[in-house]
Amino acid sequence: MSADLTIALYRAFFEEWAERGLAAVSLERVAAKAGAGKAAIYRRFSSRQEFAAAALSELGLTLAMPEDHGSLNADVLAFLIRLRAVLRHPVIRRILPDLHAEAARSAEMRALNAQVAEARRGQGQVILDRAIARGELDGAVDRDLALDLLPAPLYWRMVVLGQTPTRRQLAVEAAAITAGLQALGDGR
Repeated sequence: MSADLTIALYRAFFEEWAERGLAAVSLERVAAKAGAGKAAIYRRFSSRQEFAAAALSELGLTLAMPEDHGSLNADVLAFLIRLRAVLRHPVIRRILPDLHAEAARSAEMRALNAQVAEARRGQGQVILDRAIARGELDGAVDRDLALDLLPAPLYWRMVVLGQTPTRRQLAVEAAAITAGLQALGDGR
């Protein structure tokens, strides 16, 4: 099986998903957009959900591992800037709400949604670990809440409200998130 064809199928799948929603994805249209026959899909995937899972793990929603920027606030800002770039992509912006809606209806899609979230949380763990090592966060910080707090305001603004914050707004958001993370460890 050609890796190039598989990538073309993933891209066509995302386009179809963004255009119509997962429930209305036509595998025939996906194959045609990728320049293949429907059999090319079924040789690779047994279901639409398996196709979605593979596409998301291969191409979807990836961020580079965050570099150390020297402080918690700088790391949070860099994370937000990279996340904003991902959430600006018109296909991703349309797929995410549909992914969450499908997750509410399907255990398979709930598992896929959890997989996407877990990858993002792994990157947040790196930021938290660095901040703890630098003494900026208490080691007993509630990690689950901290990991929820990192992307949530930006996600809400961009995906739910459809607004894209400026770099200045991201800096204010990073400062607020940093203060919130530090307050979690202070027992406030």
